Formats: sequence, C-alpha cells, structure tokens
Amino acid sequence: MYNITIVAGARPNFMKIAPIINAIEDAKLKNEDIDFRLVHTGQHYDKKMSGDFFEQLGIPEPDANLGAGGGSQAEQTAAIMISFEKELIEHPSDLVLVVGDVTSTMACTIVAQKLNTKVGHVEGGIRSGDWTMPEEINRMVTDSITNYFFTTSETANKNLAELGIKQDRIFFVGNTMIDTLLKQMPYFRQPAVWNKFGLKENEYIIMTLHRPANVDQEQHLKEMIDTLVVSSKGLPLIFPVHPRTAKMLEGIGVSAANLFMIEPMNYLEFNYLVKHAKAVVTDSGGITEETTVMGIPCMTLRDNTERPETCTIGTNELLGTNVMSISPAFEKLFAGNWKKGGIPELWDGRAAQRIVDVILELKNKK
Repeated sequence: MYNITIVAGARPNFMKIAPIINAIEDAKLKNEDIDFRLVHTGQHYDKKMSGDFFEQLGIPEPDANLGAGGGSQAEQTAAIMISFEKELIEHPSDLVLVVGDVTSTMACTIVAQKLNTKVGHVEGGIRSGDWTMPEEINRMVTDSITNYFFTTSETANKNLAELGIKQDRIFFVGNTMIDTLLKQMPYFRQPAVWNKFGLKENEYIIMTLHRPANVDQEQHLKEMIDTLVVSSKGLPLIFPVHPRTAKMLEGIGVSAANLFMIEPMNYLEFNYLVKHAKAVVTDSGGITEETTVMGIPCMTLRDNTERPETCTIGTNELLGTNVMSISPAFEKLFAGNWKKGGIPELWDGRAAQRIVDVILELKNKK
C-alpha cells in the first residue's frame, strides 16, 4: 500500500486538498493500491470548521488534529514540528503532501525530510518576492527541500527552473482551489445579509482586508476605508471582518451609511456574494484566483502578488497600498472599462486528478 500523509493547517488548505482526497478515493475504487491519512496541524483554530464544513467539501474529518496553533511564528513552527514528528513516526508515510504557503507547510516539510520521507508541494513555485511576508519565507524554505512540485502556472514553473530544479520533478497540473470552486459553484447559497441590506446583483462591492501592511496602522486603515467609502459612490460595501482587522477597527470608529461590517462568512455564502458583486477589493491571494475564474473585477491592495497570472490573464489589478490608487480604479470600473480577463491554462477543475495520476506514476516507479 502506498500511503500518503496530507497536511492542512488552515481553512483555505482544506479547499485545496478536498479535490485531491476525492481523486484518491476514486483511484481506490479502481483498485489502485493507494491510501491517505489527513492531518490537521491546528495552526488556525476556526470555529466554522465543524463537521458540516467537511461534509460540504465531501471529505472526512481529519485523522489527527495536532492542536499546534497560537504563539509567535517561531513558537508555532516549533509546536507543529514537534507534534508532526510524533505523528509521522507513529504513522509512517511514503509521501507527505503539503499545500500552499502557511507555516504548517514549511514545518511539516522539514520534519518529513529529516525522517527521510519524500515531500510533494501543491502550489509549489509561486513567489511574491516580498521577504517581509511570512508566507514568502515558508514558500522558499519548502521549495528548497521539496521532491515533487505540483504547479498552478507557467510562472511557477519558470521560478522553479531558475532555482535549478530539474523538469522531471515539476508537474504543471493546474489549480486545486479552482477544482473546489467549480465543483461547489452550483451550491453557492444566498446569505441572510442579501435581504437584510437589500443587495442587488452587480450593485455592491465586496471587500476583505487582513494583511499587516493594510490593517496594522490605524491611520492608514482609516484612510483606506474612508477612500473606499467615497470611491464606491454609495454602493453597499460588504466587509466580512477578519478577527485581526476587527481589533484594529475598534479603536478607529469608522462608519458610513453604505459600509456594512459583518462576521466572516462560510465558503458557499461568501462566494455567492463574490459571484454576484460588481467588484471585489481585497489583499488576499486566493480570492484573486476565484474572481478571475468567475470574471469579477478585482482590486488588490498590495504592492506585489504571488499570483501574477490573475493580473496578466485574469480580472485582477494590483493597486498597491497607497490610497491614492483607489479612486482612479473605481472610476475605471464605473466607466465600464475594466478588463474582461481570461482563465489561466489548466484552471479547469481537473488539477487534483492530474496530481493523483502523477502520484500513481511515482508509486509505480518506486
């Protein structure tokens, strides 16, 4: 039996691994000699990750929850490494599959390699070039000791090639986050806020902010939100507030008639709002991928992105963190001049199947 340990550390990770688990289950039904163990490091505690969450994604609850959340970057990394080492010794694996760029991804990769276990990195090779972001360090460390890379774009392939990684270790498969999006799209559901705030299709803006560059300085955050309120020309601004941002907002006292700050939402309800919005304003990476596939104009309030294909091919534009860039972007949106965008290669809902096909080939070469 070829045993795979799949590691997830935060809610978005589960969106990325759900289709891989489904594809492994399909392979087992075809009598392939393959199985998996799902490990949640507990890096992020999320009260919305109940049994319903896993049921919606069509995956089992994790076989193990390491409960390694909280603390500083170093404390969290150490806690994950200590717990995952015990996990991997008790449950040996042929391949550890890590996803994305959270601390768990880096920590579990280091542990696996020290226990002589091969590692596959889903979303390998993406880079922002910004070393101030913990995620960029996680990506760089993970990719420097990964065996197999499952990539989402030609840009990622190029980044890895420039590091001297041989082509036979790089597998361009597409984007598993998009697998989940396309599978779940028929089940998007209208949230209660739709009627509560009298929302209408194409007549409101969704915004999400959580990165330190945007939310850690009260004055900057206030200026940014005030500018968004004015630039949106009275359209409702729906703002699901990240816990980190909520703490900062308490001291600022931002309010406006068209600004609706709400609790974070579940996947199906949030993406319903994205799909029917006029535009999205965000500093998230994953949301820019989803808006690209759904054809929704997206403004990213960051100075760099690890997903440049959402800008070069998709509907995303990188505005930077200077509030002066917000108003011209909205003028362009309201003038009907936003780019239509296209969908990057292999973002077609079949990335996970390609990953499992590769793993089966690797198993047979073992």
